[in-house]
Amino acid sequence: MKEKYMKIAYKEAQKAYKCGDVPVGAVIVKNDKIIAKSYNKKQKKHNATRHAEIEVIEKACKKLKTWYLDDCEIYITMEPCLMCCGAILQSRIKKIFYGVKNEKFGCVQSIEKIFDNDKFNNHVEITGDICSREIAKMLKDFFKQMRNDK
Repeated sequence: MKEKYMKIAYKEAQKAYKCGDVPVGAVIVKNDKIIAKSYNKKQKKHNATRHAEIEVIEKACKKLKTWYLDDCEIYITMEPCLMCCGAILQSRIKKIFYGVKNEKFGCVQSIEKIFDNDKFNNHVEITGDICSREIAKMLKDFFKQMRNDK
């Protein structure tokens, strides 16, 4: 199942690639049903906060008419940054699945203690390295193309 939803997130990431954005896609699932999907739109919307995770969380909240996403899982092609980790924590998502590590800005592993803290009453399960080969290739191709376009 994890691979199925990550492949859908991958398709979302391809949309970002076509728009000239870093190819990151995200999907939110509840009870084995896709609630929302989106991709990185920083370039498209000229806004540094328009990461795939923020976009998909907003869509899911709107669809479910609540900010409580505690029965949901999020699938992200790349490990989320600090801002996105905060949004995931605030929305109470219980499971995070990501494709590749984000060596530059990734924060999931470094703040795992926060996600697994009784003070927040919010245990979060984190699983990485899902469909990582395809995702890493897409990211490598994107950044190579960006360097060549300069």
